[in-house]
Amino acid sequence: MALSGMTGFARVEGSHGAWSWAVEARSVNGRNLETRFRGPPGFESLDRAARDGAQARFQRGQLTVNLQAKRADTGGVAQVNVEVLERYLKAGGPYVATGMVGKPSLDGLLGLRGVIDIREDEDQAEDRAELEAAMVASIGLALDGLKTARLEEGAALDPILAAAVDRIEVLTGLAANEAAAQPAVLKERYARKLTDLIGEAASEERIIQEAAALAVKADVREELDRLASHVAAARVLLSGDAAAGRRLDFLSQEFMREANTLCSKSALTALTNHGLDLKATIEQFREQVQNVE
Repeated sequence: MALSGMTGFARVEGSHGAWSWAVEARSVNGRNLETRFRGPPGFESLDRAARDGAQARFQRGQLTVNLQAKRADTGGVAQVNVEVLERYLKAGGPYVATGMVGKPSLDGLLGLRGVIDIREDEDQAEDRAELEAAMVASIGLALDGLKTARLEEGAALDPILAAAVDRIEVLTGLAANEAAAQPAVLKERYARKLTDLIGEAASEERIIQEAAALAVKADVREELDRLASHVAAARVLLSGDAAAGRRLDFLSQEFMREANTLCSKSALTALTNHGLDLKATIEQFREQVQNVE
């Protein structure tokens, strides 16, 4: 599987018998997979199809599947729901009796919610299963289109992330070159300070011992080795078949931890500058990783 993003949109239209509909599937970044289905009344059962379809295709992201449907007038039988109508009349009776409101009109009563039921004929009722199956198929096509859109975003992110990893590798190499000079610089600084404090009494042996202790504390070879290791791991993830977003996010944190330690140990301006460049590049890498599934 190629690198996938988490942002995308797809739209699919369909029809069956007297029904026509449109399915829109969209997604944005998310730490986990969250799917919301919105459909017309009476089609709540399609929620499961949308969620199952999303889980089969994606691992992360906030998804919304929206189904808009309408039915042409097919001459269904209109029936008055007497029970609902009587409840309305009973609830409003006291207000009419006291003169607070006028007597309701027939058209007003028939316009109240639930008073009129449209009954499908037997053929329409039997066609319901086929209708929902056709809508489920459209949901699947919309999710396929969304997956394609997310893969296109991943294809655009891939060279950006790869370039950031290359830059981290280059800066790590530059930092290694500068770090090689730290022991000698530390020794010279310590010798100069010690001589200023106690004069010529400072022995070469003592200078070497103290400078060696400082050099050990300022040794950044471990951080540089880890940075190089993280670079190799990032390239494996970027070229792999599995969803890599979470692991790349974790790796960006490890990158930053090593860069921070390198800067804190640095005794050279040039090495500090490379460390700061590393931190800036790693932050750019981390921001882009937030878009990866």
